[in-house]
Amino acid sequence: MPQLLAAVNHQHQVILKAAPGAGKSTFFPLKLLQSQTVTGKIIMLEPRRLAARNIALYLAQQLGEQVGDRVGYRVRGETKVSKNTQLEIVTEGIMTRMIQNDPELDGIDLLIFDEFHERSIHADTALAFSLEVQEALRDDLKLVVMSATLDQDALQTLLPEAEYIESEGRSFEVETRYLPLGTNDHLPTSMARTIESLIQKETGSLLAFLPGVGAIKLVAERLSHLPNTVEVCPLYGQLSFAEQQKAIAPTTSGKRKIVLATNIAETSLTIEGIRLVVDSGLERVARFDLKNGLTRLEQVRIAQSSAIQRAGRAGRIEEGICVRLYSESQFKQQPVVPQPEILHSDLASLVMELAYWGAGDISELKWLDIPSITSVAQAKQLLLSLGLLTKQGQLTSDGKLAHELGVDPRSAAMLIQAQHHSSKMLNTALAAVALIEEPERNVTNIAHSLHRWKNGAHSKTSMMLKRTQTLARKLDSAFHLSNVEENALPLVLSLAFPDRIAQQRANQYGRFTLANGHGAECRPEETLGGCEYLVAIDLMRSHSNSSQINLACDLDINELADVFVHLFANDDVVDWDEKKGRLSAERQFKLGQLVIKREVLPSPGKEKMTQALLTYVRRQGLQSLNWTSSAKSLLERIRCAVEWLPEQGWPSFDEAGLLESLEEWLEPYMNTVSSVKDLAKVNLVEALNARLGWPLNQNIDEWLPEDYRLPTGSKKHIRYQFGYEPVLSVRMQEVFGESSSPTVALGRKRLVLELLSPAQRPLQVTTDLAAFWAGSYKEVQKEMKGRYPKHVWPDDPATHVATTKTKRQLNND
Repeated sequence: MPQLLAAVNHQHQVILKAAPGAGKSTFFPLKLLQSQTVTGKIIMLEPRRLAARNIALYLAQQLGEQVGDRVGYRVRGETKVSKNTQLEIVTEGIMTRMIQNDPELDGIDLLIFDEFHERSIHADTALAFSLEVQEALRDDLKLVVMSATLDQDALQTLLPEAEYIESEGRSFEVETRYLPLGTNDHLPTSMARTIESLIQKETGSLLAFLPGVGAIKLVAERLSHLPNTVEVCPLYGQLSFAEQQKAIAPTTSGKRKIVLATNIAETSLTIEGIRLVVDSGLERVARFDLKNGLTRLEQVRIAQSSAIQRAGRAGRIEEGICVRLYSESQFKQQPVVPQPEILHSDLASLVMELAYWGAGDISELKWLDIPSITSVAQAKQLLLSLGLLTKQGQLTSDGKLAHELGVDPRSAAMLIQAQHHSSKMLNTALAAVALIEEPERNVTNIAHSLHRWKNGAHSKTSMMLKRTQTLARKLDSAFHLSNVEENALPLVLSLAFPDRIAQQRANQYGRFTLANGHGAECRPEETLGGCEYLVAIDLMRSHSNSSQINLACDLDINELADVFVHLFANDDVVDWDEKKGRLSAERQFKLGQLVIKREVLPSPGKEKMTQALLTYVRRQGLQSLNWTSSAKSLLERIRCAVEWLPEQGWPSFDEAGLLESLEEWLEPYMNTVSSVKDLAKVNLVEALNARLGWPLNQNIDEWLPEDYRLPTGSKKHIRYQFGYEPVLSVRMQEVFGESSSPTVALGRKRLVLELLSPAQRPLQVTTDLAAFWAGSYKEVQKEMKGRYPKHVWPDDPATHVATTKTKRQLNND
């Protein structure tokens, strides 16, 4: 501790690695306060609300004070600080907000990043901003990054001037036992059996780590027969604070406790009396799917660092035992640290923070990991569609207000647009935000939750009322539950989730198509499955093609069109009716990709013919065109050239690219096309060459020639196929005298030579002609001399003249 306090006193950056139970989150900040090592305020970032509250409570007790005196906390919807507060424990982006609101961090001398190994997107963002503040505005600002399991090398690269301190702490030895499950073993059953065995044989209380709430409930059921002296307590994020405290608090005399927890208990929390840990080795991780803009919940194996954290819970008070329900080899195969959240999350909130900060490019700041360009681009597109971001990447006036509200960008857009409409619509939107942030467990229809709130039957009424009133003040308004209109709930939710408005598929109960084109479905027993339209708020991508709808409500699409018509668009569509063999035309009233209404238009004129046929080709695919052998060959050559010579600036020639740009390359060659049958007249070779443009349409014949001229003077066709090497089939005698295999693509690709017998049968395949002549040719020569005695089989083919002739013809010459 003296070394650590001295480092904080003399250095501006400190990296602290200390074992679980060493006192990083408690003893260290307590000593900072008591020693007055820093004179200004200390802000400590905790990844979880439960930990933030409990650490603040513990430290206040150590000082003999109430929470909110020298030690306070800020979490979403709850603040306990005063003018005397010297240490604030904050979470969920609150540190980022503090930096955004006051980049000079007036009065704050030290920022502590606790449990940094969890790599939440909030922690990464706050650290990136802090480093810029330290560099540009506050060279006296101090930063401490700490955890039991840190990626030391990566952090020291990011913080090269930081002093590194490592402490083993005062934890006791933990015996690790491996008890891997069999292939067909049921986790809850095996977990319950292991827990019961430990409780019978060992002393002390037990902490079990399970991947999710469902598994916790199943294990709890299987342990319900245990005696009254053993208390079974669940512990996960959605429980009330009182229920969470029950799991953490000391047991009464003579009793033992079994805590069944998710990874919420992995760090920062000290659960009294624990000396036994059972680790499933699993956790559930939300991963953002770039293809459909939805989150997918995956059950994955934990990283080694998480396993170490979990085991460490058993050594807080005395020597303990950790039983891992997986093998030691499995443990060693896992990544050392978990993948950071910034690499698999929706980045809309982060992009909004960066725009407010004034960073036009994410790479302008210092990060341990930078997300992909695609992830950032998708986030920008969402903010653009919500009216919060300009095409230049700057916040709009609504975007600036949205940032000040401090809610999810979708919710912010909903509040702002609802406020533009009416007071009652705003009140309904405020209620919607609170209901989304604190969803009821096992409730799919959010309208039911609103109904219970309005009737005083919702379990979190006071919390939600406080939240809505706080948000209303930021909008210079007031919230009154009596002004919330239940029938307006789906309308305001449509403002936040226009891409998730869902239309029931024809004659398919519970199956829907979303406005973004993707599929979604309700659980079979869910009554929402019978609705014609829904607005889906929470969707979880499964391994099937559809996403599971977890939270939604019924939507009157006509009412939505009356109130928020800007969400809709008219689209005149001309298409080719295959059954009737003629053009059809209709006006479609659409929301995203959903067709809400159709109106038949008068028979279109001839000028619409091409448009209709292009629509037909897009629907049917490129195979609907007349691909002659020459056209197929050219397309394969071009696609190979794109792969082998990428620096040449080729247009897109994959299926998606060609279908997207039909107007550019196909339409100019459709002057005489007036029916689907006429599509066969289109000269695709000319069309593809035109798409290549000059000089590429000349260069390709040089770089990837159709034929190869042999030493005998004859030409042989080169076979190109995308994804494969180029092949030249040739009789062996015709390449005598060639010392090396020919090449194409500016020398980057050797032709695969398929060497044939005089009867055109394959004898050898090689890309190294010289090695073949010097090696396995001898075996071929021995066999071929007997089978084809009239043909030449020289002992040194590398120097023999190439020929198409027999021995007699050569002799006559």
